[in-house]
Amino acid sequence: MEINYSNIKVIGFDADDTLWVNETYFREAEEEVGRLLSHYETPNKIDQELFKMEMKNLSTYGYGVKGFVLSMIELAIELSNGRVSNEIITKILDIGKTMINKPIELLDGVEDVLKSLSKDYKLIVATKGDLLDQERKLEKSGLLDYFHHIEVLSEKQEANYDKLLNHLDIKPSEFLMIGNSLKSDILPLINIGAEAIHVPFHTTWEHEKVGKTETEGLEYKTVESLKDILSILR
Repeated sequence: MEINYSNIKVIGFDADDTLWVNETYFREAEEEVGRLLSHYETPNKIDQELFKMEMKNLSTYGYGVKGFVLSMIELAIELSNGRVSNEIITKILDIGKTMINKPIELLDGVEDVLKSLSKDYKLIVATKGDLLDQERKLEKSGLLDYFHHIEVLSEKQEANYDKLLNHLDIKPSEFLMIGNSLKSDILPLINIGAEAIHVPFHTTWEHEKVGKTETEGLEYKTVESLKDILSILR
C-alpha cells in the first residue's frame, strides 16, 4: 500500500506508549491491587471489576493515574462492603504516587526520530490524560524543545482533532498523526482526511482496543518502531 506523504507539513505525536512507557505501569498496578484485595475476590474478577469501575468513572475523572487510583479505592470499598482497612487504602494511594513518580523511560529511537523530523516538519504533541501529569512527564522527558505545540485533550475523537487543527490553522491533508492506539490515534484522523501511522505498543488498555472490522478498508501504515518512520517520510 503506497501512501503519499508529500503534502505533510505538521506531524503530531501521541505521548504515552508512543514516546515513552506508560501502560506497563498500569498493568503492574492492577496486579498489585489484585494482591491487596485477594481476600475479597480472585485476581481475575478484581481485574474485570476494576475495568468496569474505570469505565463508569471515566466521564467524571477522565484519563490518567489520579482517576485510576480513585477507581481502585472505590472498588476496594465496594468489594469489601465498606470494611476495607485504612492500611489497604494507604497502600493503594502509594501505588498511585509510585506511578506518578516513575522516571520517564523513552522508547527506542524517540529522540533520534524527533531530531531528524524537526528539521523538515513542525512537530506537536496531541495526547490525552491528566493535564498536570502529562505536563510533568513532558518536562521530565527532555523532549519539549522538539515541539511547537503541546495539546492535552480530554478525548481523542474526530471533533477534538478538528478543533485542534482549526486552532493551529492546519489542513487535515497537511497533518500526520503518529501513535500506538488505533482507536485514539489512527481512526479519527483517517476519518477527518488526515494521515496516520500506527506504532503498536506491546500492551494495550482494553478501552483502546478495536476490532478488525473497524479498520477494514482504511489506508494507514503500521510500523514496528518509530525509527521505521524516517525511511517512510524521506
